[in-house]
Amino acid sequence: MRTQTVVPVPTFKTLFQEAIPSRAIRALLRSCGVRRRCPPIISATELIEGLVFHVVAKAGTLAQHVKALTGKSITDGALSQRRALLPAALFEQIMAAALKPKAQPAQHPEAFYHGLRLCGLDGSQFSVTNTPQVKKQMRKAKSRRGRAAFPKVGVAVMVELGLHNPLAAAIGAGGESEMVLAKRVLSAQPEKSLLIKDRYYGTPELLVSLPADGQRHFLARVKSNLKRHLLEVFPDGSALVEIASGTGKRMVREILGRVQRGGRGQATTVRLWTSLLDWRKHPAAELLALYARRWEQELFYKELKVDMRSTPLLQSHTALTAMQEVAALILAYAVLVDYRIEAAVEGEVGVLRISFLKTMQIVQGLWGFLEVSADLMTAQQLRLVVRRTLRHIAEMAIPKRRQRSCPRALRQPVSSWPRLRKNTDHTGTVEYSVGTIYA
Repeated sequence: MRTQTVVPVPTFKTLFQEAIPSRAIRALLRSCGVRRRCPPIISATELIEGLVFHVVAKAGTLAQHVKALTGKSITDGALSQRRALLPAALFEQIMAAALKPKAQPAQHPEAFYHGLRLCGLDGSQFSVTNTPQVKKQMRKAKSRRGRAAFPKVGVAVMVELGLHNPLAAAIGAGGESEMVLAKRVLSAQPEKSLLIKDRYYGTPELLVSLPADGQRHFLARVKSNLKRHLLEVFPDGSALVEIASGTGKRMVREILGRVQRGGRGQATTVRLWTSLLDWRKHPAAELLALYARRWEQELFYKELKVDMRSTPLLQSHTALTAMQEVAALILAYAVLVDYRIEAAVEGEVGVLRISFLKTMQIVQGLWGFLEVSADLMTAQQLRLVVRRTLRHIAEMAIPKRRQRSCPRALRQPVSSWPRLRKNTDHTGTVEYSVGTIYA
């Protein structure tokens, strides 16, 4: 057991400064054309720190949380006017500078596959309150039952699987599609990594355009009707195929398999394309099982959209501040990942065995306590408090997940899903079988 935590001073302000220093934020402010007020009551750097702290702190207004963080008093109305001067591009640049890989091969083997960092990419949406400003600036999506109840802010996030650590994000409030947002974060894929994606991203147009330098690989599920040119069938059941989009071509491996849990229930046919061409080093059955890790992306969004917020809607009243709030949520999540990693080390368990919700709730209390008492304790006493807090979080580690699945059906369906009349489930390990590929 270690005698000292890696976190030097466990206040939010210190952790945020470690993620992105104030001088870096000031440089980004100048590059975005944000002018400095003379003299400012609250600097733009303090405002950004306060906004990120606000989305993860306990109940209270933004003005109250800014005062707790800086000791300066300012009204919520004045803060709203100041936020209106901060462009959305500024927060995208801050995320690009602050979000970075955190998994270490020796410490987090579950976040790697044959030395490749496991990453996921997916999109989601946040609902915004129907204020007059939002109605004027944003459009509501159409559905088969009419317009959506609330306008949506779209987001695409690349996540480090195994830690649920955000690596890059793109936010749009102008009705941009998920694909448009996703293409803005693909360049952030780190070197020596494997990007796992669902069928939405499994298109020849996107896969052909992905960079192949720096050992950047992908594993994507694709639709069954996509055409390709068969070149060679390997002994493990996979095949080397050529895909094309316009004038571009690329060789990938195709894997066709069936997934079933416990030998019962309906089996699912899965078709995968990957840039990992060595079938000896990366067998088809191994990649078929690895694709299931993509579902960690959904758990990340659950933690981001449900656990971190107390309301189903964003609290912002304009399209610009809604984008700022989503960016602040992602930055605050990245700060909390550090505590989750440290608690996992203290408890000698996997990072995802540490509950994100419990970590956030306990850390909120820790930050509140240290804001009023940090100057009364020595550095050794501060470290002891943090160590005990991390140990307390580790003691509430989540048990290993059961090998269980439930039917994908609805009791009162409003879509093409079958109606759920009797609730059943299947217990047992997931079975993967590689199928035969034909020309």
